[in-house]
Amino acid sequence: MRIDEQQITEPGLVVLDVTAADENTIRAVMDSLQQRWATSGITPVWRAAGEVGARGRVYADIRRHAITE
Repeated sequence: MRIDEQQITEPGLVVLDVTAADENTIRAVMDSLQQRWATSGITPVWRAAGEVGARGRVYADIRRHAITE
């Protein structure tokens, strides 16, 4: 997956690629990040043929804290 220039145009905007042994671990990481910062939430998780582990990508704005209710 390509990172679009617009996704990181300003300081504080990040794109995090996560690789883990299983999908549940990646979802747990995404959940933890969304509780701290404004993120794209829990996004689809995939496996690449011939590569070890599952992968996921999350977009975050670390300048903004998560909205808690």
